Amino acid sequence: MKKLIETLRNIWKIKELRQRILFTLGLIFVYRYGSFVVIPGVIPEALEAATQNQNTLFGLINMFTGGAFNNAAIFALGIMPYITASIIIQLLGFAVPYFQRLQTKEGESGRKKLNQITRILTLFITLVQGGGYLTYLISTPNVVTSEIPIGIFWVTNMILLSTGTIFAMWLGERITDRGIGNGISLLIMIGIIAGLPISLVGEFQARFSEGQLFRFVLILSFFYIITMATIAIVQAVRKIPIQFAKRMIGRGNYQMPVAGARDYIPVKVNAAGVMPIIFAQAIMFLPVTVVQYLAGDQAIASSPFLQSLMDPFSLSSSILAFILVVLFTYVYTALVVDPKQYAEYLKRQNAFIPGVKPGKATAEYIDAIVSKVTLPGSIFLGIITVMPAIANKVLGATPAFSTFFGGTSLIILVGVILDTLQQIETYLLMKKYDGLVKSGRIMGRTRGLQGIGAPI
Repeated sequence: MKKLIETLRNIWKIKELRQRILFTLGLIFVYRYGSFVVIPGVIPEALEAATQNQNTLFGLINMFTGGAFNNAAIFALGIMPYITASIIIQLLGFAVPYFQRLQTKEGESGRKKLNQITRILTLFITLVQGGGYLTYLISTPNVVTSEIPIGIFWVTNMILLSTGTIFAMWLGERITDRGIGNGISLLIMIGIIAGLPISLVGEFQARFSEGQLFRFVLILSFFYIITMATIAIVQAVRKIPIQFAKRMIGRGNYQMPVAGARDYIPVKVNAAGVMPIIFAQAIMFLPVTVVQYLAGDQAIASSPFLQSLMDPFSLSSSILAFILVVLFTYVYTALVVDPKQYAEYLKRQNAFIPGVKPGKATAEYIDAIVSKVTLPGSIFLGIITVMPAIANKVLGATPAFSTFFGGTSLIILVGVILDTLQQIETYLLMKKYDGLVKSGRIMGRTRGLQGIGAPI
């Protein structure tokens, strides 16, 4: 406890770090406040009553927006259109030479162009998703008041939803520039973690009313173990040693050749991050959402398959989710990690992997390592995906609290918190204070791009 208080005191002593943290907290407060400002013409109570079932694609979006989706707030779409646009641009970078050149060869100017294209694409996606969201509100009985004409309701709220998404994107960028941590990721994390206190209190009340306080302690202990395991996997890397034939140290007439300098390529065990889980959940929820929108709840009630998809704690849903996550992990890792790029970069830097020939042999060697490392990473992601079902069925945790045992919630929370703590620790070490941990270093998701992997 004394060490924690001393660390907090050191953080407060650093003026720049203190200002960045206060700036970040201020913008987060603005974002959360906007999640409760309801767009005109909507009756919140009726919408809350109509959205009790969260096991749909809409429920997934509502989790990412911190409840703003079900509140019909100006931040109802959150920054999900921006995330969608970023994923599309990233995938285009693998297939379209123009985007690939912007990502890898044009440096800072290329990144600025990509950011501008992403913002424009975000606006178009917002208009499409905003139109679908307003259609969903109008089609839900007793949600939209009859006092406002549909045309005015549509135009006004399209402007408000688009403005809310663009403003949320602006908040995230300002946090990244002048705050602490990655702003977009922090806003997603805040949306997810907003439901944790209520879920925890609900879990305690449920166990207390049943006289099962020991089970409550057991559930918390299991949650702690799962969180620690997730941290270990998120930080885990497989280091491929490399060696430089010659490096020049110094400038001008003082350059000195250094032969045999060593470095390594860090290959992350969980290179795909949370994307396979998002893709798997979206695919599983999509049929339910479409049928519910087109045919109503009666069609879902008459289909055992759709009912099983709506229950994330069912055995069939868990098995399907596990298989999809494992498959998507291999697919997304193959897109993100390009062994040929690593081989070309090593060749340009006059570096090589000991015992492996440059060029094609190096690419094949790295590809084999990535394939081996991806197997345990994909299995772990699959286990994390079905962990809420295990917590609910085996431990008896409430459905609301069970969602924090795995899936997108836990991976995003762990990854974002590690990234933010890594930046805070960097400030402390720069000012010659002790870090946040007694030994070793905190490694966030960006830690996997250190060394030789950084430029790729």
